[in-house]
Amino acid sequence: MTTPLHGQDAASPVNDPVGYFLGFSVGQSLSQQGFQSTDFTNPGLQQGLGDALSGKDPALTDEQLAEAQGKIQAMLQKRQAAKNTEMREAAAKNLVSSKDWMAKNAKAEGVQELDKGIQYKVLTEGEGGSPTPSDVVRVHYTGKLTNGEVFDSSVQRGEPAEFPVNGVIQGWQLALQKMKVGSKWMLYIPPEMGYGERGSQPKIGPNEVLIFEVELLEIL
Repeated sequence: MTTPLHGQDAASPVNDPVGYFLGFSVGQSLSQQGFQSTDFTNPGLQQGLGDALSGKDPALTDEQLAEAQGKIQAMLQKRQAAKNTEMREAAAKNLVSSKDWMAKNAKAEGVQELDKGIQYKVLTEGEGGSPTPSDVVRVHYTGKLTNGEVFDSSVQRGEPAEFPVNGVIQGWQLALQKMKVGSKWMLYIPPEMGYGERGSQPKIGPNEVLIFEVELLEIL
């Protein structure tokens, strides 16, 4: 038997895109605050949203609301403390691994070193000028971690990137000023010249070495 929805669930996002958008936005916000899907039930959330939107009084007493708020604060604080501990431990472990990796890479054929421990290897030597910190450049690049995982690539997107030299990570700033237009380098950037202890979640962890293949196309 065919339904008026031609087999589609009435609760499908296709049939209520506004509701889905609002729900997805609320879910993203809750996730960013540290909530997990198991922290509450959907019926409870829906009733709270419905009561608030319709202007009803809360179904819980002031004391119950205060108790729930206290539980939430304690839960999120505990969760954040555990996350901070995990990040510190990962940062310490990664820093040791990164130093070892850079030390070994420094001995690889063709690898040279700039200031601040930045390493590079010339793949193609250009003949144009070199940019200054205030210049805007156009580049093609692919960024990888030491395990080979690609975390960003203008090459894969099929569109060169444009940005001011002084608007990127320090490792790039120093290297770009040594490159000539037309050059293609491999860059090996130690954590302190990249994203450091904070990393750049979710793809780049704390104290990660960054590997880039960079082609300087143009100074704009």
